[in-house]
Amino acid sequence: MAHSLHASSPAPAPFRSNRPDLATDAIRTAREDLAACFRMAARNGFEEGICNHFSAVVPGHDDLFLVNPYGYAFRELTASKLLICDFHGNVLDGEGVPEATAFYIHAEMHRLLPRAKVAFHTHMPYATALSMTEGDPLIWAGQTALKFYGRTAVDRDYNGLALDSREGARIASAVGDADIVFMKHHGVMVLAPTIAEAWDDLYYLERAAEVQVLAMSTGRKVLPVDPTVAAETYRQMREGDSESARLHLAAIRRQLDAEEPQYRH
Repeated sequence: MAHSLHASSPAPAPFRSNRPDLATDAIRTAREDLAACFRMAARNGFEEGICNHFSAVVPGHDDLFLVNPYGYAFRELTASKLLICDFHGNVLDGEGVPEATAFYIHAEMHRLLPRAKVAFHTHMPYATALSMTEGDPLIWAGQTALKFYGRTAVDRDYNGLALDSREGARIASAVGDADIVFMKHHGVMVLAPTIAEAWDDLYYLERAAEVQVLAMSTGRKVLPVDPTVAAETYRQMREGDSESARLHLAAIRRQLDAEEPQYRH
């Protein structure tokens, strides 16, 4: 299912007069944070083989992004294995190349949506299951789902694998102002200003989808929350959300430091 990105596929990059400094403390922290998210995503069953991809704009370099290399499962990734690429498909730091759909989707997301500093794309089972059903994916029946009230979009025009920049641009155009994109027949994309907020949304999105699928499986009618209450609960949840996300990421890093410290390497 995964495809290697061939160096000749993207457009050639403009000439760079000098090499950017890619060894700053901020970039190292971003590498470790992103590696921690890959490892914890694997623990939670969010990964699918060597497919799926997380990316983050490189601190201090809005034309570069970190992304996982082709051929590795999430649970294998470490900070130093992550690639730094430009929007033309050139790898400026790291060994290997990104998976093709990772490049074509994520490069266009970051290029066309500057607010999307981080983009997590998975086929995690419960959220993906809801992308395959009739109607809007979330019913707004569970409290956890209300974290995403008014923040979702649905890309209804599944068009096969994203093997060129046009498909990445089409997906980006379907996002609008949303942070969460359900890609029909495909999976989900979480967009965020920070790695911590992307992780927090990814985790709680799958939890919300899981309990909704369980509720639907009973065969009984699933009752949505009153829209006025849903909107107010969303407002309450979003207050301090970025700090909660920061603490959530710190918690997973403490767990990994104790149990899988190699993610930092």
